[in-house]
Amino acid sequence: MDQQLQQAVDQVITSRHSVRAFLNTPIDRKTLKEILQVASRAPSGTNTQPWRVYVVQGRKRDALTEKVCTAQSALFLNPELAKKYTETFPYYPEQWLSPYIERRRENGWGLYGLLKIQKGEKEKMAQQQLRNFKLFDAPVGLFFTVHKSLGIGAKMDIAMMIQNVMLAAKARGLDTCPQAAWNHFHSIVLSEVHASSDEELVCGMALGYADPDHIVNTFITPRVPVEDFAVFIE
Repeated sequence: MDQQLQQAVDQVITSRHSVRAFLNTPIDRKTLKEILQVASRAPSGTNTQPWRVYVVQGRKRDALTEKVCTAQSALFLNPELAKKYTETFPYYPEQWLSPYIERRRENGWGLYGLLKIQKGEKEKMAQQQLRNFKLFDAPVGLFFTVHKSLGIGAKMDIAMMIQNVMLAAKARGLDTCPQAAWNHFHSIVLSEVHASSDEELVCGMALGYADPDHIVNTFITPRVPVEDFAVFIE
């Protein structure tokens, strides 16, 4: 492989991280279509290409974020509403095990520490959680769905396509934040984008230009060394 190409690909992959503060600079449709066209080269079982993507901008973006923010705020005040807003599928385990729980805590407190949110400051935590549903001020929201009839393999397929979206965006100077948090409000999201009743929300994503001056964007999660997850067998 050409060394320059290798370095370029590696740079796009390793420089990608979840951005949580965006500028409101609009993104033109041509660029968005290019990103999705490139991303659609993701592999899928028997080439089923199970993904569907709703690209939300402008007034529709504002209306959707306002509705979900209202629902999230009501949920904070009345936890009983959690029964109304259940996930489409369990993204996280019911019971956390080591080493995953430690990594999760490190991530959470690393982010909150940077934002000067202390343990027990529920109001501040709730406000930061609400930022998810404002798309962290990104001008574009992407919502990825698959057909309900498809198996778990379709989620593997669309996950690879979603990764491609993030990398293609990064190659164009754009940043992203994939968000499973939207799944709790799938009924609102799918209604607002006029999805069919056969579709299942997999995740949302904020997309735009990162705010270079916001401290939250200095938060980069660590990765364990290869030796911790790979087994080489000869």
